[in-house]
Amino acid sequence: MKKKNSYSKSYFNSRRMEMEVAYNTLKADWQDLADYFLPRSVRFLARNVNKQPAKNKKIKDSTPLIAVRNFSSGMMSGATNPATNWFKVRVRGYQPETSYEVKTWCNSVEILLRDIFNSSNLYRVLPSVYKQLGVFGIATLALQEDETSVFRCQLLPIGSYRIAKNSKGEIDTICRVYMETAKNLYDTFGEENVSQNILNAINSNRFEEMFEIVHFVEPNKDFMPDSVWAEDKAFISVYYEYASNEEKFLSKSGFDRFPYAVFESEVNGEDIYPCECPGVNALPDVKQLMSMVIDEGKAVKKMISPTYKGPASLKNKKMIDAPAAFIEEDENGRGLSPIYEVNPRVLEVDSIIEKLKESIKEIFYNDLFSMILNTAERSRTATEVNELKEEKMVLLSPLLQQIHSGLNVIIDWVFEECIKLNILPEPPEEIMGSNMDIEFVSTLAQAQKATKIAAMERFTTFTVNLANSIDPILAKKINASKVIDDYADYVNISPEQIVPTREIERQQQQQEEFQKQQQTIEQAKQGVEIIQNIAGTDVAGGDLMERLGIL
Repeated sequence: MKKKNSYSKSYFNSRRMEMEVAYNTLKADWQDLADYFLPRSVRFLARNVNKQPAKNKKIKDSTPLIAVRNFSSGMMSGATNPATNWFKVRVRGYQPETSYEVKTWCNSVEILLRDIFNSSNLYRVLPSVYKQLGVFGIATLALQEDETSVFRCQLLPIGSYRIAKNSKGEIDTICRVYMETAKNLYDTFGEENVSQNILNAINSNRFEEMFEIVHFVEPNKDFMPDSVWAEDKAFISVYYEYASNEEKFLSKSGFDRFPYAVFESEVNGEDIYPCECPGVNALPDVKQLMSMVIDEGKAVKKMISPTYKGPASLKNKKMIDAPAAFIEEDENGRGLSPIYEVNPRVLEVDSIIEKLKESIKEIFYNDLFSMILNTAERSRTATEVNELKEEKMVLLSPLLQQIHSGLNVIIDWVFEECIKLNILPEPPEEIMGSNMDIEFVSTLAQAQKATKIAAMERFTTFTVNLANSIDPILAKKINASKVIDDYADYVNISPEQIVPTREIERQQQQQEEFQKQQQTIEQAKQGVEIIQNIAGTDVAGGDLMERLGIL
């Protein structure tokens, strides 16, 4: 029997007001960050859609804009480069090297997922995701089904949504407020579901008139696992017109999975919103930079274009701005002279400004992304470059893990869509019912594994050298097939380029059998030679050699 309906428009309006409390505590901070880093990427009022922000008067130097751009480009190329294989599919609790079929199936799924990502708009949206994550510490993608590309995503502007978390600290509730045209609402939700205000706009041919819409997603209190109705799924989803007095929803449905991928940086305890990110850490330096740029400009202006003083008799004399310009003196021989005799230490100020610029770029990891170029210019060795790379990766690791968490949600969501559409390759029977895991193998992820790879190389080199110098049997301490498989995984080599371990074992077994046969033949030859030496070659000896296949 269907449960009693627990939801109404007034309920969601009440929930929205509750979620405003936590949001309002950091709204001013987000506005401050937007003013200095991303002035065109926020929407604190839904009605500001399609409106250009007011002219920004706080940005006096482009360094923070460049730092954010480089951060976004570096993360895009380093973590989710569409030209590389930046993730691998694994089967949880299963050792892939024991079955070539499992490894091949995982590789086929990877290819399918990459094709879906390439056909969707994911790679067009991710650079903006990294910008928001770097500046505000949070970025949210709405995941949607798509008939042509399986899925598509939409980046929500900062300030247009509110979030809430469950007892585990996981985001499971989002309230989004946005503007939509009457025509799009009518086409999306149908004549029977839109409000009278929207119908009046359609009937009056005011198709582009905008209406404020609320979209709410939260865990469903009326969840019924066996129900066929969308509104009984694990997450309830409702759309309604905020300004309408009508109680009906534009749409009421649900999702089996939370339809948002939220990228968030460091969160303090039970806080709802992130508290620390590159933008927050760089903001003091950015404000000081803007102040010093203004002061430097004033100092330079006083030097090259000072205010003059002189006798009143020269008041109407025109002063020509040219190298050979001159002005007559008064009857007492007095001319014009600067009011202030200043000699500001502009070079020192400029040095401080450059340090602030470098600090801002370093906070946004620009030095990491351009490190190879910089080290090449300084003629450093490859060993020094690797050591610097590992040192920088330690600093980037927390942020990279936060990005991987958001990407995991996207991949899991798309994988579920592939199951619904029945487009996944048929899995081997041995892994039926198993869970899937994702391993990230992007350039930055592999750089984190550099220590493992270096340790593996040092170990094998040490063991081989020791075996050569002391006892060759010590080389047997190395499981060569396992080392090769692990090394291939670390450096992201396709399984199609690796011969399966069981094939190597079969070849080794054949080689051992062949060697045993050769040893048997050699032993037989030696036995015949002994007979010949003792009794000479006779009929019995010749017959024995023929039976052994020696003659």
